[in-house]
Amino acid sequence: MTNPAPIRVAMLAPIAWRTPPNHYGPWELATSLLTEALVARGVDVTLFATLDSATSGTLAGVVPRPYNDDPAIDAKVWEMRHVAHVMERADQFDIIHNQADFVPLAFSRMIRTPIVMTVHGMPSERILPMLSEYQHDVDYVAISETDRSPELRYAATIPHGIDVGAFPFGAQPKRELLFFGRIHPDKGTAVAIRVAKAAGIPLRIAGIVQDQRYFEEEVRPHIDGVTVRYDGPLGGKDRLEALGSAMALLHLIDFEEPFGLSVVEALACGTPVIAFRRGSMADIVRDGETGFVVDTSEQAVVAIGRIDRIDRAACRADVTVRFSADRMAADYHRLYVDLLAKKAERVRQR
Repeated sequence: MTNPAPIRVAMLAPIAWRTPPNHYGPWELATSLLTEALVARGVDVTLFATLDSATSGTLAGVVPRPYNDDPAIDAKVWEMRHVAHVMERADQFDIIHNQADFVPLAFSRMIRTPIVMTVHGMPSERILPMLSEYQHDVDYVAISETDRSPELRYAATIPHGIDVGAFPFGAQPKRELLFFGRIHPDKGTAVAIRVAKAAGIPLRIAGIVQDQRYFEEEVRPHIDGVTVRYDGPLGGKDRLEALGSAMALLHLIDFEEPFGLSVVEALACGTPVIAFRRGSMADIVRDGETGFVVDTSEQAVVAIGRIDRIDRAACRADVTVRFSADRMAADYHRLYVDLLAKKAERVRQR
């Protein structure tokens, strides 16, 4: 008896950054982690991404570079070419997995290949009409229970996963707090500064500046290299060192964050997280066990004083069980199999 052929998946990545990203690019990072974990499980994955991307699967694409890296790449023009490229090859695949937002939905009724779409965040009122229209043609996946829109139909909830082994465990943290993420009011960079100063602990800031005015007015005036320092967008070993050497990650966000990869990455390094109770934070951080989920800045300051009660080994162990890339890939693989079985049953009943 021969083994069945592996499922053929077209993985459609965004083109804002390369896959995986060099520094920032959460959707691209999640896409890469899933792609690599699926390939490791024997799934036949073709990654449709920018041509400077890298994968252990098969790379396909038409976009030479990410539009955030090259002003000559017009985002709208190249995104349409990018999506059209995979749709023109749709019959070569068993599943198309869309990680690139709503544009591919417009093609879903023109092809026979089933489409799975990871919804990377609660859709805005402007985007919701598009997702509502195609929710019976495309199988949506939420990335956390708190990020499921009551107006949409979902096939599953599958949280992101990371390669836990790529994050070294930091058993001996410095007397330093960490803010890691894009510098933007949503991410609460200025709040983290105020909380760290109130606690009397130095703060290290790492991430891209996404709101220049906010940076100049609310962040830069506090950067003195001692109580507050800014290291820019960290990558490679510097990124791992920052995530693993802090007493705690301050994630004092001002929006309903759908997931938060930096939170899981910090926990994988053993670094506890102090987060505001917004979006998926209560889903990810086990209050009192892997960090603290708080409602106010004052509570965050108190939490910093209690951070030594958190077992750093428990933080890593929890991520290993709940947020590994292999767990994510296993969940998606099961979903693909179930959807293809349902498709086959519908064909038989015709």
